[in-house]
Amino acid sequence: MTYGMLVAVHSFKGGTGKTLISTNLAATLASWGRNVCLVDLDLRAPSLDAVFPADGKLWVNDYLDGRCEAMDMLKDFSKDKGTRGRLLVALANPSMQAIREVVTKDSKWEMRALHRLLSLKDLLLKKLGIDYIFVDTSPGLSYASINAVAASDLVLVISTWDSSDVAGAQGMVGELYGLLEKRAMVLMNKIPEQLIIGDMKARMVEQFRKAFKLPVIDLLPCYCDILRAERSTILALERPDHPFVAALAEVAKRIEEAGKVRRET
Repeated sequence: MTYGMLVAVHSFKGGTGKTLISTNLAATLASWGRNVCLVDLDLRAPSLDAVFPADGKLWVNDYLDGRCEAMDMLKDFSKDKGTRGRLLVALANPSMQAIREVVTKDSKWEMRALHRLLSLKDLLLKKLGIDYIFVDTSPGLSYASINAVAASDLVLVISTWDSSDVAGAQGMVGELYGLLEKRAMVLMNKIPEQLIIGDMKARMVEQFRKAFKLPVIDLLPCYCDILRAERSTILALERPDHPFVAALAEVAKRIEEAGKVRRET
């Protein structure tokens, strides 16, 4: 019997478009008929509640704290978003009190949280028939992001072309992914469009591949209209003809290919 996979979407710092990409990849695959769960593990700066209306009752925080079971905090947005496959979402608590509480958590709590995350993965993939879990991690090397990477089958690293971002992401990849022996791929975002015209794009892909020592899926240009769009917009569902959505569809295909390779090995 084969199961799906957990993809940790990770970045060195905030502002890379990590949450936008996580949300639209999950929506893309759900629109194709895949069963998907999107988990907000960016507990210090949660933002998925802007996209998925929350009832304000139970959150990822409650599950990790052991105050509820997984089924209590999972919300099914398939009907609301009109996807062919299931689209489950686990939201992090956006209140300032919850964010302050996360900052005070110690390493013992984080170890328990990892076990809870692994139990959630087991439930979703083996019992609920979910094909892909996308975990929107916190940036950098916080406990929450380390837990997400540790639980992952594949890490999707999101980086901009800013030199400090690239250098930080390189260090993060070398220190963490190698230690945990995790398969990873890189998606470069917000690249100035004039730099990825014609042969220049291929040269830049090779440049970043050498820098990260990882496969580079694509270089996404900076779309000004996306930056201006409301945070509640899911482009993959509301603007399927947008070039950003088309580019993410190719990323989704690469993730599916990675999943097939994993199941065959």
